[in-house]
Amino acid sequence: MDFSKFTKEFTRRDFFRLAAAGIAASTVSKVAMARLPEIVVGETADTQPLLIPNTGRPYLPVTTLNGWSLPWRMNNNVKEFHLVAEPVKRELAPGMVANLWGYNGQSPGPTIEVVEGDRVRLFVTNRLPEVTSIHWHGQRLPNGMDGVSGLTQAPIEPGKTYVYEFEAKRAGTFMYHPHADEMTQMAMGMMGSWITHPKNPKLHQVDRDFIFLLNSYDIDPGSYTPKVNTMLDFNLWTFNSRVFPGIAPLVAKKNDKVRIRVGNLTMTNHPIHLHGHEFEVTGTDGGWVPKSARWPEVTTDIAVGQMRAIEFVADALGDWSLHCHKSHHTMNAMGHNVPTLIGVSQQDISKQFSKLVPEYMSMGGRGMADMTEMAEMMPMPLPENTLPMMSGRGQFGNIDMGGMFTVLKVRDNIASNNVDPGHYKHPKGSLAYELADDAAAPEVAKQASPVVAKPAIELNVRKPQMDHKGMEH
Repeated sequence: MDFSKFTKEFTRRDFFRLAAAGIAASTVSKVAMARLPEIVVGETADTQPLLIPNTGRPYLPVTTLNGWSLPWRMNNNVKEFHLVAEPVKRELAPGMVANLWGYNGQSPGPTIEVVEGDRVRLFVTNRLPEVTSIHWHGQRLPNGMDGVSGLTQAPIEPGKTYVYEFEAKRAGTFMYHPHADEMTQMAMGMMGSWITHPKNPKLHQVDRDFIFLLNSYDIDPGSYTPKVNTMLDFNLWTFNSRVFPGIAPLVAKKNDKVRIRVGNLTMTNHPIHLHGHEFEVTGTDGGWVPKSARWPEVTTDIAVGQMRAIEFVADALGDWSLHCHKSHHTMNAMGHNVPTLIGVSQQDISKQFSKLVPEYMSMGGRGMADMTEMAEMMPMPLPENTLPMMSGRGQFGNIDMGGMFTVLKVRDNIASNNVDPGHYKHPKGSLAYELADDAAAPEVAKQASPVVAKPAIELNVRKPQMDHKGMEH
């Protein structure tokens, strides 16, 4: 890849900065440093333009939701990538930043895109305060390249660089993540996506191809670092370490064939649901699903450690929700010990509190949506570095969602890039409306309901006969 062109182009957009390899001279010689590919670092949480391949075999690039794909260099027909494991800052949504661990300035790390049959060489530099390794989840490769610390390789010490090299043998959707102090490192956000495109570019063709990973964090309001020992009670459920309203939309032109690839590296399953369309599950991290084995769905459950690729034709115009169907996973900064006050009269206690705190507002008696509305009418300061439990506005008001929620935006005409087209303009007569009075109701034919005559029922009654012993027959 022509890195000089890449560097100039992306610096102009303030997207990437190129840094010299940050490895101490005492640990790596100058000759070795010169042999490493340059380090490309992502500095934004926006969805970035497609990385169009200009070396190697052709393929249709993927769009990484709120992310980007890692450039490579060709070296004697080998694709060389450089990943750097390091502490990063990630904006989960406007107003909240988390101290995470990731790769190349971001969590999740950049997507790696190769083609079936490519020889791949990956340099992995460790800038963490502890040892690490990388497991190439789902790949067929030599055992010594599998990345399990202590089992298949020595751990990568801080400041050291290890080299992984193998052939991308099987097309499909994969992940990468550590297999060293996994509980800590994955809870801190260390993961990334891997796409191996088919050698024949005509196979599995789509018009739009999206990818993101499911991950989760437990970050107390006012703090910045996740609790790494949490097992289930997470309060932030994310697509690519972003929560709504920080998750970018997926944009498609009407009648585009769309593929969405989703990987799950949380601690629970996620039923991912798409509104307005039916889809088929066409791929897993085990390979492509034969056409004879597919069936229509609107929700697919993705278990821990699994990848799923779904495909559909975006033939319905509009702004369609895409979200996890576990209701607690579409909320932010959720407190698990908050009592339920629905139906509880708070009038008397509100008067008493108002004497002490004039701006006191009682909430939760009618449901949690009141919190969003009242916070807008009477803005209340949030704790440092946290988010409202439900937020985000649409053209009709509060969306009352958070967490694992975004929007598929289908339009008649759309650019080839992933630019947000704004709110959908509903055609006349296609928008739900309030029934204000009888005059607003749709006209109903004013005629009597037809009377259906009930068929006559003939009853035949037969008296029982008595025998000589007095028994009925």
